[in-house]
Amino acid sequence: MKIQIINGPNLNLLGIREPGIYGSQSFEAYLEELKSLYPALEIDYFQSNVEGELINKLHEVGFSFKGIVINAGGYTHTSVALADAIAGIETPVIEVHISNIYSREEYRHVSLTGKNCKGVLTGFGMDGYRLAIESFING
Repeated sequence: MKIQIINGPNLNLLGIREPGIYGSQSFEAYLEELKSLYPALEIDYFQSNVEGELINKLHEVGFSFKGIVINAGGYTHTSVALADAIAGIETPVIEVHISNIYSREEYRHVSLTGKNCKGVLTGFGMDGYRLAIESFING
């Protein structure tokens, strides 16, 4: 089973960016934990600060992978193009947010991309990625 994780802008700074909100662990370290938890899965990871690159990755894997876990960062709240890319592919997508977007600034309360996803996980920290993977495993 192939799972693609896609992280958007500024998530390359996890572990050093606002640790009070996002924690002190890098995503690369967390990814190694995920891979050790799920050795039977092929978990691929992609991060970009560029909207078009995120769309290209969705198009690339969106017809052949079992699931996509996306944290589009700030693009969640602004990108009609990402929402359209998610709607246009066959692979189910689960949106993840490390922080609880509903406990933050009001503009973060709206997800343009979430309506095209199988589900949205928000506020579970990095564990949201594991929960999303579990949902693909369990159906």
